[in-house]
Amino acid sequence: MRELVTKINELKRSDVAKTIEQRLEEFKKVYEADSSRWFEELCFCILTANFNASRALRIWESLRHENALLNADEDKLAALLKRGGHRFYRKRAEFIAEARRFADSIKEIILRLEAEWSGASREWLVKNVRGVGYKEASHFLRNVGFTDFAIIDRHILSVLQEYGLVQLKSGGRGDGGKKSVTLTRRRYLEVEGVLRDVAKAAGLTLAALDLYLWYMRTGKVVK
Repeated sequence: MRELVTKINELKRSDVAKTIEQRLEEFKKVYEADSSRWFEELCFCILTANFNASRALRIWESLRHENALLNADEDKLAALLKRGGHRFYRKRAEFIAEARRFADSIKEIILRLEAEWSGASREWLVKNVRGVGYKEASHFLRNVGFTDFAIIDRHILSVLQEYGLVQLKSGGRGDGGKKSVTLTRRRYLEVEGVLRDVAKAAGLTLAALDLYLWYMRTGKVVK
């Protein structure tokens, strides 16, 4: 762990630190926004599942511009996703259309559950929103301003494996033919515990740590 923390501390002294701080400030602004804005972030996280994050972002921004996330019917939404190049355009349109029942209440639900106990909102998302697993739920919560959830994708796992902090068993193939890793709830929480230890040693929140680790693997700071 010491080598990884040393690398993170080097990045904290580099120009990328400012970009990461700006991104975290953007998440804080979303926290103050209304429920429909939170729903848009939920849609983004649904789109990123098993798909390239940068491509998902471009598609999501286009859908926001066309007011399609809330207003386009499922067939129209699927057509727009297909036009944008999303691999799973029909299923993602179905998931987004179904999740709209929470568009006006998602913020209220999440805040109420998090007031009860930390992590309750993530459990609710996984159980109630199709297309959302622990990674997507954690991603959504980070993007609306929460800082204590780990977004464990193949990039993060790759960094942890490189530094000897986890051992991976590869699953099938995700977008672009790249190996995917499927984590059970138990394993997800175990790896999150490892990340929590790294974050503590580096003096970061889990939200910030994710951005640093993602940058280490991709050279990008994406939402």
